[in-house]
Amino acid sequence: MSEYSATAFVVGPQSRLRRFASALWQMPLARPAWEAVAVVLLCPLLLSAAIWNGFPLIFYDTGAYMMQGFGDKFVPERSPVFSIFILTGGAGTSLWLVALLQTAMASFVMVQMARMVAPRVTLPILLLIGAALTLLTGLPWYAGQIEPDIFTPLVVLCLYVLAFHIKPLGWWRAGLLIFIAALATAVHPSHLGLSAGLILVLALYRAARLLRQKPWPRAQLLLPVSSLCLGFCLIFSANYIYTRHIFVSRAGAVFMFARMLQDGVVQRLLNETCPTSNYELCRYRKVLPHRADKWLWGPGTLFVKLHRFIGTEKESAHIVHDALVRYPFWNLELAGRDVLQQLTLFHTGDQIEPQQWILYPDFHAFIPDQMPAYSAARQQKGRIDFHLINYVHVPVGGIVLLLLVAGFVFAMKRGDPKAAPLLGFVLIALLGNAIVCGVFSNPHARYQSRLIWVPAFALALLAVDRRSAALQVR
Repeated sequence: MSEYSATAFVVGPQSRLRRFASALWQMPLARPAWEAVAVVLLCPLLLSAAIWNGFPLIFYDTGAYMMQGFGDKFVPERSPVFSIFILTGGAGTSLWLVALLQTAMASFVMVQMARMVAPRVTLPILLLIGAALTLLTGLPWYAGQIEPDIFTPLVVLCLYVLAFHIKPLGWWRAGLLIFIAALATAVHPSHLGLSAGLILVLALYRAARLLRQKPWPRAQLLLPVSSLCLGFCLIFSANYIYTRHIFVSRAGAVFMFARMLQDGVVQRLLNETCPTSNYELCRYRKVLPHRADKWLWGPGTLFVKLHRFIGTEKESAHIVHDALVRYPFWNLELAGRDVLQQLTLFHTGDQIEPQQWILYPDFHAFIPDQMPAYSAARQQKGRIDFHLINYVHVPVGGIVLLLLVAGFVFAMKRGDPKAAPLLGFVLIALLGNAIVCGVFSNPHARYQSRLIWVPAFALALLAVDRRSAALQVR
């Protein structure tokens, strides 16, 4: 063998390996095959927390959703849509099927967002972004949890893509996004407010664009509005199935009452108006708790004695109305404080803890075959330490918020027609979520934690798109 042929024999396989690695790195999501591969490969990343736990993650509300779905019993404070979703999603066979269905929808939406915002993004780059979000944010802790929280970011991402990128999306992808957006809107009352608020913002943006004649991308309203209307239909249908009545929610006034109770508004109203106001709570005003969660969920509380949501709905609505009329500016001040608290409260792991003491009876009744795996999971054994996790997640969330605001301001100054609408939309979504949850419920870390990965995702995609464009110019 000559010296030349020996060198070719050695170098040839290495060269082919380098070409293969280069081709692998450049797999474009624009091709349907790699798009499908991306959806499949993102799923294990999003399920990683549940896989490590040994069982899908459980929240206290999971039991109520399952009781409503499996027990055919209306639970006013929980969306029947999500109960039907987990029932038809295979929860009776395995909760893993529900978790997998959630992650498949989340993966699909993430891939479509990536394809639209960064058209030149490749499969390895998207997987690296997904891996970073998995490690640095709470994304996998909600994707693998049997709870509607993973659908909150899907509302935001779906509405953005449907409004700004409908032409390159194609009809079947648009149809799937409309369905996912509608389902995401319907599975939790707060999502309904978030979706309606974002569509209103899109309408205002469209009007401002027409008035100022700036070269901003046009916002389409038909498909986002269609998803909202379909979401309403799902809510009305599910409520009718369980109650034979059509309505949106029977718990909204009670949750807002609880928030006002925690803020001290209810006590002041009762002290100033009882007994002439004839509220039923006048006789109990000296023993009312000072925390919303204690009023709503404490065992054997006055709320339970008064028949919980059904028994207190009318008086709660009456007190909320009277308090708003009597103390409008004070309520505005308190609401602003709660919104600010909610906006900056986003640590991971809120109430992801052992819960057998309350959920075991329902789980044993409805999914007895899954009980061994449920009981053996790290969560149920108290082996998940979120203190260490939040040493990373909390500062990352703060940095992401600062980068989002700075990026939006910078994009507006530059007149960037791509970055400004996206970052502005995400920023308004974070603020809208804080308003809906902070004012109409009360601040909890999970409400904002479930959404904080979205600005990180948007910023990463814009950075990749800018980098790809720069390389193409070179």
